[in-house]
Amino acid sequence: MKKKLRKDNNNGLSGELIIHASLLRRGRGRHRRHFLPLIATIFVLFIFCFLPLPITSSNRISRRNSINNGGNERLSLNRENGALSLSRDLWRTSSSEFYYGCSTASEKFLTADGKTHPNRYLLISTSGGLNQQRTGITDSVIAAYILNATLVVPMLDQKSYWKDASNFGDIFNVDWFISFLARDVKIIKQLPTMSDEVLTSSRTRVPRKCTPECYLKRILPLLKKKNAVQLTKFDYRLSNKLDIDLQKLRCRVNYHALRFTDPILEMGQKLVERMRMKSKHFIALHLRFEPDMLAFSGCDYGGGERERNELGAIRKRWKTLHKSNPDKQRRQGRCPLTPEEVGLLLRALGYSSDVHIYVASGEVYSGEETLAPLKALFPNFHSKDTIASKEELAPFVSYSSRMAAIDFIVCDESDVFITNNNGNMARILAGRRRYCGHKRTIRPNAKKLYRLFLNRNNVTWEEFSSGVRTEQIGFTGEPNEVKPGRGEFYENPAACICESPLAKAARNSSVQTDLGVNHENRPWYGTTRNDAPEVIGDRGFEDEEDPVDIE
Repeated sequence: MKKKLRKDNNNGLSGELIIHASLLRRGRGRHRRHFLPLIATIFVLFIFCFLPLPITSSNRISRRNSINNGGNERLSLNRENGALSLSRDLWRTSSSEFYYGCSTASEKFLTADGKTHPNRYLLISTSGGLNQQRTGITDSVIAAYILNATLVVPMLDQKSYWKDASNFGDIFNVDWFISFLARDVKIIKQLPTMSDEVLTSSRTRVPRKCTPECYLKRILPLLKKKNAVQLTKFDYRLSNKLDIDLQKLRCRVNYHALRFTDPILEMGQKLVERMRMKSKHFIALHLRFEPDMLAFSGCDYGGGERERNELGAIRKRWKTLHKSNPDKQRRQGRCPLTPEEVGLLLRALGYSSDVHIYVASGEVYSGEETLAPLKALFPNFHSKDTIASKEELAPFVSYSSRMAAIDFIVCDESDVFITNNNGNMARILAGRRRYCGHKRTIRPNAKKLYRLFLNRNNVTWEEFSSGVRTEQIGFTGEPNEVKPGRGEFYENPAACICESPLAKAARNSSVQTDLGVNHENRPWYGTTRNDAPEVIGDRGFEDEEDPVDIE
């Protein structure tokens, strides 16, 4: 019955078509004028329905999503199997030419000659490894400016975990440091004599995140009374949020005044040149998989009872740490990725096995056994020990900070820098690379990657890599990724990032208007991602006794 009905319907339809065709033929000449508008209307409807229009609201949203997630037209968000796919230049950030580092003082910023008080001297004792000390040195200049004091060249930490006997002048060019900052703060190499006697300083410590008002209340009265004050354990002792001129002074110190000594610079540049000889592009990886970092993290890396005993013994060094909960730590993104996971992350992002990788690291926990999966994924695996001779490294090898400085240079000069934690070196390099042109910097979104790595054996490679690319949107060093004021200033020096004239010109084009480019005057901070990784604790892995950076 159904078949018969279908047949009858089909026949009826055919009959109707024949009738309409007959009517058209019969009245073609008479009604042609009436049908021409109808044909034109049908044609317009066809065009509207089936051809893509460039100015639809959905298209505009798609384009805006593209730029807001860290790119221009090269970074497109295409829905494939329910996931986002990234098509972009793997070696450089998009729109980076629109922004540049700017740290020039404003006209209202007083110079050292007009504000430094005589017989008022500030001394600083830094704390931690190279990069933690770098933050202390930078903040000491701002503290001296706030107090209208003369700064004595900071003293480096020689007693902590690394037992590095280096002085300031062994790592940084002290004469350059003094001369570059001469207009901002008066700096001398040592305390002067008064009445034929060397001044003695009064020792004290300021609380963490001390504001300018805090310094004026706590330290200025002591300076007036004693003439010389030494601040000890000076790391992260200055507020993260300061007046824009003080933030720009921070940038002048960190990115310009702190220059490594010639021997360190020459060695670092040699390694960069050798990496360039091997490949046009290279990745620098700050692996940070040393025993102290793993012990502090309280995470489980699959090493069983032996691992728990070894790392547990190291963990006892920090008496203030709570009992660890490895599963919770990993879920919250507080565990460094394993070398294998770092390799899988890079491959999923599109970096092929022939890419050359420079690894900046101290002694990796379990050594070659731990590194083997990463080397299998990226056979072109290098470090300063493999591309420099023992003779070349001999002047530096006994000093952890000097070796760290060499790694710092190579990481800074790399095309892509990937960090494996949120510690000092990672944050300082991330900020420096933003300031110096937004060079590609990858931060693993560990909190979101956790489940992908957990389930990677239960999904196809295409599904895994698509998931990785999705979760890494907003974590690859694009100009508009990080919300101003979020995290440490050293990681996100927003006050020192300005908009170039190119961006202003591009803004006038219709495409850039559709993409939602910001119309404010500089500094420009861009669009942000809401699920950026949190700083662990107050300052990441740095506390009074925290491991900082074995670099």
